[in-house]
Amino acid sequence: MRHLLIALLLASASTGWAFGEDEDPPEVSLGERLFLETRFAQYYRSHSDGNVNAELSAGDPALDGTETPFGSLPGPFRGQSMNCRSCHLVDEQLDAARGGMRAYGDFARRSPIPSREDGLATAARNSPSLVNASLPRRTSSTFHFDGEFPTLEELVMGTIAGRNYGYVPGERAQAVRQVAEVLRGDDGSGELAQELGGSYREVLSGASTELALPVEFQVDVDAATDEELFEHVAYLISIYVDQLRFAQNVDETFVGSPLDQFLEINALPRQARAGESSDAFARRLRRAVDGRDDFDWVAREEGFEFHDHAFRFGPDELEGLRIFLAAPSMGRSKRRTLRGGVGNCAACHAPPAFSDFLFHNTGVTQDEYDDVHGTGAFRHLFVPGLALRSHHPARWLPATERHPAYQEPFRRPASPADARFTDLGLWNVFGNSDYATAQAPLWSLVLAAEAKRGSRQGGLSGYLRGMSRINPSLLLPGTLAAFKTPGLRDLGHTQPYMHNGQMDTLDDVVRFYQRAAELQRRGKLRNGDEAIGGISLVDDDVPLLVAFLRSLDEDYS
Repeated sequence: MRHLLIALLLASASTGWAFGEDEDPPEVSLGERLFLETRFAQYYRSHSDGNVNAELSAGDPALDGTETPFGSLPGPFRGQSMNCRSCHLVDEQLDAARGGMRAYGDFARRSPIPSREDGLATAARNSPSLVNASLPRRTSSTFHFDGEFPTLEELVMGTIAGRNYGYVPGERAQAVRQVAEVLRGDDGSGELAQELGGSYREVLSGASTELALPVEFQVDVDAATDEELFEHVAYLISIYVDQLRFAQNVDETFVGSPLDQFLEINALPRQARAGESSDAFARRLRRAVDGRDDFDWVAREEGFEFHDHAFRFGPDELEGLRIFLAAPSMGRSKRRTLRGGVGNCAACHAPPAFSDFLFHNTGVTQDEYDDVHGTGAFRHLFVPGLALRSHHPARWLPATERHPAYQEPFRRPASPADARFTDLGLWNVFGNSDYATAQAPLWSLVLAAEAKRGSRQGGLSGYLRGMSRINPSLLLPGTLAAFKTPGLRDLGHTQPYMHNGQMDTLDDVVRFYQRAAELQRRGKLRNGDEAIGGISLVDDDVPLLVAFLRSLDEDYS
């Protein structure tokens, strides 16, 4: 079901909240309220003198502005402390110059985080969109670019008790206690409480007449332990995030994207059949598109509300779709067009989800590292194998609650000051016992990626399949600089792009893949996914592919 957002317009900290009509179930509304709650943060805990109803005399400086690649905009949460929405914006910067709508992401290359003694100023990676983040999938579920969290609830708990909220590794107990104290001590005087049901005690007990929470979502804040309350907050926020979806149907109410409209009016496949894989659906769509010449085009006169380009799907978009779906095995003789190149995009971004939810190294980490340290530097960077990593974990692995002193050189932005720093993505998590609950789904996904790679290469040997299941050292090298494939819907509201936010436009992204494909074919892309080598584009293909990607935009509201 398409979520109708509660409108949240904050001109400044003094103007307060302006809510639209709430059409959501009570548990979703409460989840959104918790998503917006600023008092869980470490900065609030440290600056409120133990009073969970206090107004801060000065807000967290990290929230003074909304960072963008082009400078800073006035922050919608300035004067306050961190909440989930600070990095997952919607309409807060809608009217700002160089601002606009967001699909639950932010504008920064790497999101700003509260200042602490570790000296970090940003998160390790770009803030991903939360819309469609929890789509059902045939593969095991994991969350974050490196698969750190196997469930939405664990993602929420890791975020609230983590560095984004100002807590350094080793301070989880403080975060848990702060959440519990806010739930127990909230007096209902805050603007969120007045708009949505009163104090947390009232709402969570079912006593609120304004927000009648069903019994299965209630909890006694006095009888529950701190940990139980913390987990309950994560559960409610995950319910809210889970229903953030793009249009599932195309009708007068939910228009969807130009692509969706085009497929609908031309009776082309829009969804996979029962039991049909995304790869099989992509091939079926490709055959349907290449099997005809006559199409009705989409050109909606009223256009988009929140995008500055036309709402259309015409000949250029169609040619871009064909390039997107084209695979190296097809050859030009098998396609109806001689104009377009081979995007091989569906190898990882198969429709309709436009993600295989697996992990791939596309060369982004190498591109960033070489830009800092010189061409070829990343290929010569020393990265230990599993045995050495396990023997000296503090030297190589990320800091965690269990091991707050770990140095985490491989979950940092590349830096001219320290050549050790780079981001190896999945490598940091796979086979790492500090992320115990993530290991089972990650093993499944890594093996699925190996099998997918093997099917392209004529089959993964039975020996390797068997040994991989009992020996993670055989699989760890393939995780180096691998990141989870993101979806592609509404890209016009999610720039800058890639896990490090290093690309500002879709044109930049497509041209990056041109370069990466050439490096892969020449054997110069370290641990590059072989699907990258199947990309074959000339400059004339770039605007066509970009036109298609823009046809995936929609007005999320």
